[in-house]
Amino acid sequence: QVQLVESGGGLVQAGGSLRLSCAASGRTVSTYYMGWFRQTPGKEHEFVAAMRWSGGSTYYADPVKGRFTISRDNAENTVYLQMNSLKPEYTAVYYCAADLYYGDYKSAAKYAYWGQGTQVTVSS
Repeated sequence: QVQLVESGGGLVQAGGSLRLSCAASGRTVSTYYMGWFRQTPGKEHEFVAAMRWSGGSTYYADPVKGRFTISRDNAENTVYLQMNSLKPEYTAVYYCAADLYYGDYKSAAKYAYWGQGTQVTVSS
């Protein structure tokens, strides 16, 4: 079991920044990828970013490349998503998730463990 708790969401003006945190606990040693997804009402989870739990390779969805950065604090078992130059269309609930196996890190269906989500609202 892996437990994930997100924090750091909120209301920000367009062009602003937020940093989301995801504290991981439990059997994190079994984790292959940590990912961030976002979801708006009536839509499926959309891939945002991911990283290899060991090794640190990072991956981004095209719309957020150059704006978002995923990183990890090894000592704290925490994954971060730094979001800069935010746009109103980025408004969503953001989730972190843990995937135990190598494969398509963009597929939400592969991720076995999910946090509760944190709301990000970007005003125009």
